[in-house]
Amino acid sequence: MDDKIQIPSSLESIYLIEDHICQMKNKFHLDDSIYGNIHLAVVEAVTNAIIHGNHMDKNKNVFIKSEKCDTAITFIVKDQGKGFDETSIPDPTLPENREKLNGRGVFLIKKLADKVSFNNNGSELQMVFFLS
Repeated sequence: MDDKIQIPSSLESIYLIEDHICQMKNKFHLDDSIYGNIHLAVVEAVTNAIIHGNHMDKNKNVFIKSEKCDTAITFIVKDQGKGFDETSIPDPTLPENREKLNGRGVFLIKKLADKVSFNNNGSELQMVFFLS
């Protein structure tokens, strides 16, 4: 199964991806823990794409592709921004970064997904969630 969604760079549009993930949960009978990880990580990735990638420019879009096979579900979230170097994000667990408001999203995504990769200079994020 392969699905593609395109949403405008508006936080009000996030419900569209939430609905899509909920439909996937029902269609594929996903376990609640996997569903929770997918929901949180993908919504965080889409939020980051809207805010940091596309800078809330409603003329730009975020593209979400999901693909399911027997053993995993893969999500690709792509924005129309310039990208970023994910290695430049400070570790939010270090004492000097704990009070900072930004920088937790990528850390959270890496903890929730089984595999994470950044492509196209960071404007594309691929997350893999194993089903077993």
